[in-house]
Amino acid sequence: MLYPLKFEPVYKDYLWGGNNLTKLNKKLIYPITAESWEISANKDGMSIVSNGNLAGNTLLDIFQRYPKKLCGKREVKQFPLLIKLLDACSALSVQVHPDDAYAYANENGALGKNEMWYVVDAKPDARLVYGLKKGVTEEQFVKAVRENNIGSTLNYVSVKKGDWINIPAGLVHAIGAGIIIIEIQQNSNTTYRVYDFDRVGADGKKRPLHIEKALDVINFDATEMQINEIVSVSGVDYLAYNKYFAVEYIASEGEYKSDTLNLSFHTYTVIEGGFEVEGVAVGLGESVLIPACMKKYTLKGGFRAVKSFVPDIK
Repeated sequence: MLYPLKFEPVYKDYLWGGNNLTKLNKKLIYPITAESWEISANKDGMSIVSNGNLAGNTLLDIFQRYPKKLCGKREVKQFPLLIKLLDACSALSVQVHPDDAYAYANENGALGKNEMWYVVDAKPDARLVYGLKKGVTEEQFVKAVRENNIGSTLNYVSVKKGDWINIPAGLVHAIGAGIIIIEIQQNSNTTYRVYDFDRVGADGKKRPLHIEKALDVINFDATEMQINEIVSVSGVDYLAYNKYFAVEYIASEGEYKSDTLNLSFHTYTVIEGGFEVEGVAVGLGESVLIPACMKKYTLKGGFRAVKSFVPDIK
């Protein structure tokens, strides 16, 4: 029988990171740490179970053995989500992600990458890139890239602790310096960079750009801002709700009850306090996966957390 699963963090030492994930009780192994992959069945950062009888197994192992018990009664070909913590000590590259159709055709059958961010902390002047300025055409964008003037085309937005941002595939975006976020995304590691501040990696070379593919997938007609928008469904307020993921902010001072309905696993990432579920303690900065087969469950404790699952949308 499956039970609430915790995992060893998978740390990434990308050059834009820092050491601010220690604020979330992370025991960092690199001088510079950009990401902690919390729940992942992706080959580029595979989660390993850290608790219970399944300790030492990868999330992919468990998915392949118990796909319906883990993910619910719907058919899924691969584990659908990837949950991360990000410490943007410096700004990330300006980038874009493909949708499912483009990724499948051009990235060896991979999933696309729709994602959303919850801002755990941010310095007072923090901002990020959310799309292009209104009216920017493909021709103007290409000219700006060629002339190293891409900043003139970008739409900058100020953010603060507690904000949330939905990033659909095709939207040009970048996390600015001084922001810690939880990222809920499709299980994909496909990113097309269009600008990277001429930075060099550990090998002394500039990181590659992917201009041609980026131009294939950028939605130049995207104008809707999906920032701090509540989506109400059946009396529940969500930070994001689409066919890829549903995300809630949960605050509880005693008991929080929920039910997977055997439709999807649930995940929680704790940003304040902690809780216990079926004898498993989950503290600040930790994440837990509740398998779909558990159905009804109770989180006991005072906590604040970001919850995600895959909703039943056709």
